[in-house]
Amino acid sequence: MEHATAGSSFAALAYLIAGVCFILALRGLSSPTSSQRGNRFGMIGMTIAVVTTLVTHVPLQAVGLVLTDPSGVVASTGPLFERIDWLTVLEILAAIGIGAVIGISTARRIAMTAMPQLVAAFHSLVGLAAVLVAAAAYLNPSAFGIADLVVPLIGPPFAVIHQVSRIEMGLGVAIGAITFSGSVIAFLKLNGNMGGKPILLPGRHVLNLGVLAAILLLVAYFTQDQSPWVFWTITALSFAIGFLLIIPIGGADMPVVVSMLNSYSGWAAAAMGFTLHNSAMIITGALVGSSGAILSYIMCRAMNRSFLSVIAGGFGADSGGASGGAAQVDRPWKRGSAEDAAFLMSQAEQVVIVPGYGMAVAQAQHVLREMADKLKAHGVRVKYAIHPVAGRMPGHMNVLLAEANVPYDEVFELEDINAEFAQTDVAFVIGANDVTNPAAKTDKSSPIYGMPVLDVEKAKTVLFVKRSMGGVGYAGVDNDVFYRDNTMMLLADAKKMVEDIVKSLD
Repeated sequence: MEHATAGSSFAALAYLIAGVCFILALRGLSSPTSSQRGNRFGMIGMTIAVVTTLVTHVPLQAVGLVLTDPSGVVASTGPLFERIDWLTVLEILAAIGIGAVIGISTARRIAMTAMPQLVAAFHSLVGLAAVLVAAAAYLNPSAFGIADLVVPLIGPPFAVIHQVSRIEMGLGVAIGAITFSGSVIAFLKLNGNMGGKPILLPGRHVLNLGVLAAILLLVAYFTQDQSPWVFWTITALSFAIGFLLIIPIGGADMPVVVSMLNSYSGWAAAAMGFTLHNSAMIITGALVGSSGAILSYIMCRAMNRSFLSVIAGGFGADSGGASGGAAQVDRPWKRGSAEDAAFLMSQAEQVVIVPGYGMAVAQAQHVLREMADKLKAHGVRVKYAIHPVAGRMPGHMNVLLAEANVPYDEVFELEDINAEFAQTDVAFVIGANDVTNPAAKTDKSSPIYGMPVLDVEKAKTVLFVKRSMGGVGYAGVDNDVFYRDNTMMLLADAKKMVEDIVKSLD
């Protein structure tokens, strides 16, 4: 008993230290300058949590002593001591090793431009893990210490799961299944395996509300009846609703989807932490869940979306866009060359660069930083303007610019840079569309109406890098900036255009 108490005290202290490390990790990740330190704290905390779990849950094997009389007849038997079950330990270490190899190799090979789909894939794994843990706890509750053994007068003994554990298990499997199937759809959309356009099912809101209500009612019923059909029906419906919530969401809303699924994965882990009586999982899941919810709220504000509509799914998918999904190429516009762009920017006092997902696709961040260095050598003041939802996940543009070693003090968020466009000589927009569209401020019929945008049209000259005039942004809306008198369109692959501008600056 003293040994068990000492072990419990050690685990509680270790998990507390791990929790503090996770909090410091979130604090560090709030700023690019401290993000590396935050990552280190996160890794230290996770290492402490994993090692503590392994040490305090070492699988033991009972070893008995058999006593025989001189004739060889068994006199008595009984357990004498416990020893480590090394076979199970090796199986656990092998699983950890396989996961580590997959994680390290993936992290080393993955391009920064593919980070959104990688994040979605990781969210799906967290959700699936929650489902598997809940299923294991349901199938063998005695092993998890969440059941009482009942021995009836007639029939075999059976385990009755604690009522509180049933609530935790039901919510955990539901949130985990929603996270898994929703993240799989998000991955397919981000990776290009599915189209980015919303898939609108007839009566989807009624269907979604009906399925969600059925899940909640079944979770409540599960507290009274632990029959297999209840548990597995909750699981199946939760997988279905995750699919139904994400398929109506278009590519323009993916930053909110990623942050929302991040929150779901955290709450799933927290629910399973209660089932496993693991305080580290509870702390970590609560931190991820709450921070993801806050981030989702920030993303919703940045896109003028209702937070409740995000949770319900299919937000921003009802309107078809003011342009009907086609660019108005019949309007007059001006085309420029790399030489024109180089001349205009080299003569400017200030250039504000506005990167978007097109820059990420073209992997133009490194040559863009080279262009900025050339401009600074010409005495030009260079700044970067970042919209909160530029790219396919929160902070996507910041990550890409950091990879290219862009100085942090040159990168500004929308609210910090918008007032400067009126005093800016050149706004250089590379691969951004919806986040610079003034229709969000003037056109009430536009699907992006009310979304805060970067006021690039107020600059003296706007250089807009775009592949062609025939395409529109993810919201399917034509951008009025293309046709303004102070705009020069640079039609080409983003990386190739910037490379040509660099040559012209030389």
